[in-house]
Amino acid sequence: MDKKRVVITGLGALSPISNNAKELWQNGMKGQNGIGEITRIDTTDFEVSVAGELKGYDALDHFSKKEARKMDRFTQYAIVASREAVLDSGLKIEGELSERVGVWIGSGIGGIGTFEVGYDMLLKRGPKRVSPFFVPMMITDMAAGQVSIDLGAKGPNGCTVTACATGTNSIGEAFKFIQRGDATAMVAGGTEAPISRMGLAGFQANKALTLNPDPNSACRPFDANRDGFVMSEGAGIVMLEELEHAKARGAHIYAEVVGYGSTGDAHHITAPAPGGSGGSRAMTMAIEDAGIQPTDVDYINAHGTSTPLNEKFETMAIKDAFGDHAYNMKISSTKSMTGHMLGAAGGIEAIFSALSLEHGIILPTINYVEKDPECDLDYVPNEMIKQDIKYALSNSLGFGGHNSTLMLKRYEG
Repeated sequence: MDKKRVVITGLGALSPISNNAKELWQNGMKGQNGIGEITRIDTTDFEVSVAGELKGYDALDHFSKKEARKMDRFTQYAIVASREAVLDSGLKIEGELSERVGVWIGSGIGGIGTFEVGYDMLLKRGPKRVSPFFVPMMITDMAAGQVSIDLGAKGPNGCTVTACATGTNSIGEAFKFIQRGDATAMVAGGTEAPISRMGLAGFQANKALTLNPDPNSACRPFDANRDGFVMSEGAGIVMLEELEHAKARGAHIYAEVVGYGSTGDAHHITAPAPGGSGGSRAMTMAIEDAGIQPTDVDYINAHGTSTPLNEKFETMAIKDAFGDHAYNMKISSTKSMTGHMLGAAGGIEAIFSALSLEHGIILPTINYVEKDPECDLDYVPNEMIKQDIKYALSNSLGFGGHNSTLMLKRYEG
């Protein structure tokens, strides 16, 4: 069976540096820092005081008060970004086509804010006062379910949960649905709303978060002084479409998805495998799936979380997968600007990678000051660069040993 070609025809984004995909790209090129003091919760009793919150987001700009009360933030974010991606694509989801358009949107944590509120209500006022919407608001698949309802998309519908690899895995799985002919188009990506007392306390307890209180240096991937990631929120959604269908309707094509790799470390619940072996295998799988050589790859949007172990092992993984060519590629962590959006990160980074291919611009790793001798590749420090690139790879590595990689190609017809 011939594999169908898959392209990206629509983008939708909510992030700490943007409330739409156009703004995401413009602010990414500027190297804008989206990290700030936490405003949503009282952090007096916490060691952590910074996060990547959305700016200017108001649910009532997108939903009625009644609708908003029945959706956790992670679901709201998914719907807003999905609406944008579909509108941007120009695809009309109607008639027979609606049964060929699917939704595959994941979240690493789901409705943790809803769980926190519901549990507080249970303790204070008893089980009869827990909302009947508690379960459908909390469960992680509800973002995909609600987006499907909102858009009228009746094709394959599901939810991948692979921690920080969720967004990339979701796009990769959706890519395969179209490639093998099970769908014509897929709304795919990740969403996350983890900034809550429990979310912050949990990640603080496992020592994953930075204790740096300065928003201007807290997130510094590959820098020698990095000490943990910055928790962030938002959603990154793409419209994937079968190439011939997109061409027939005159759609704008941002980039082509040509490869996908997914592996497990089988090593540790939070730490990467020694030498980054799982990440290396995921990259190699994506290269082989694309039918190209490692030397064809020009740019990597790294997982780059700003944690000591991640950058060390991701650098080792890149060297293992690419050999000497690792020193010829450009690598950047856009998390330096957005913070770590957990399950939404891969969606946002796929958008960045697609636009890098289209515009010939590589976004920077900001806050890069002091070189780490164990991280000795070209991380595009502090300012974007212009460079013609044909293939871009996007990495996501999650708790539980989940590794996922997307390979995108500049669209050339």
